[in-house]
Amino acid sequence: MDFKQIEAFVNVVRYKSFSKAADATFFTQPTISTHISVLEKELGTKLLDRRGRYVELTPQGRQFYKYAVEMVNTRAKAIDEINAESGAIEGILEIQSSSIPAITFVPELLAEFRNMYSKVQFYVDVSDTQSVIGDVIDRRGEIGFVGDKLSGTNLEYFKIFSDSVVLVVPANYQIADEISLAEAVNYPFIWRESGSATRKSFEEAAAKHGFDKSAFDVAANFNDLDPIIRSVEQGLGVSILSEYTVSKLGNNKVKMVRIKDFDVRRDFYMITLKGISLSPVAQAFKAFVEGRTYDLSR
Repeated sequence: MDFKQIEAFVNVVRYKSFSKAADATFFTQPTISTHISVLEKELGTKLLDRRGRYVELTPQGRQFYKYAVEMVNTRAKAIDEINAESGAIEGILEIQSSSIPAITFVPELLAEFRNMYSKVQFYVDVSDTQSVIGDVIDRRGEIGFVGDKLSGTNLEYFKIFSDSVVLVVPANYQIADEISLAEAVNYPFIWRESGSATRKSFEEAAAKHGFDKSAFDVAANFNDLDPIIRSVEQGLGVSILSEYTVSKLGNNKVKMVRIKDFDVRRDFYMITLKGISLSPVAQAFKAFVEGRTYDLSR
């Protein structure tokens, strides 16, 4: 058993597929598959089950995974201690991010951090808030960025900033700059998937005012923010989005409308799992994010 095999196993679990693990680690897929096969043969047990395009842990694989992550991180920390005098930070950092952070502030953070440490490589998996939280808890990523804070989870949250939530409509809509919630719910909606924290906040607010989410006219559901914006542009419907996100895009084909009785601000966080050893590159990135100031006026 060597560390290349263990690292291959850890990355396949983190990215839930052999192909994504290969992309993230800059190896070929056959190389990753060979490492896993050799590891399973040496351990005398099957660690992974293929489920279509995705990979799942076997019971034996789940037991081995927690030790494998610790071995990989401990090795990285040992190398980092030895090279501490040089101040070198290098390696691949796996980041899980919900869509709004991925579009707005995460790229800026990555660029600044890599200007400081040019040998760092990033692999960013973009999904919704619930998926990001689940992946960080399952240790499929060391750092996460989300738009919601869940109680009862073994996570450490660092608040990045707060943002307003607005109704986004086509620019040619004849609509006031501010409307009521009762008016807003009459439009056809374009939604993110159910794990979206922005969608959740609107549905909860509507429920408090007596509007059943099952009665909404839903024109479409997407699992990505870009087609939502494009669909709003084309007049398919309206959507509830982060004000900062829409402003950052600078799109003159859509416009923002405030909802009078929906004064909700979204908080965005960096998350890590409590009580675990982060890799040196993840620890350095975490400290960088926590020590940085955030100017949202740009």
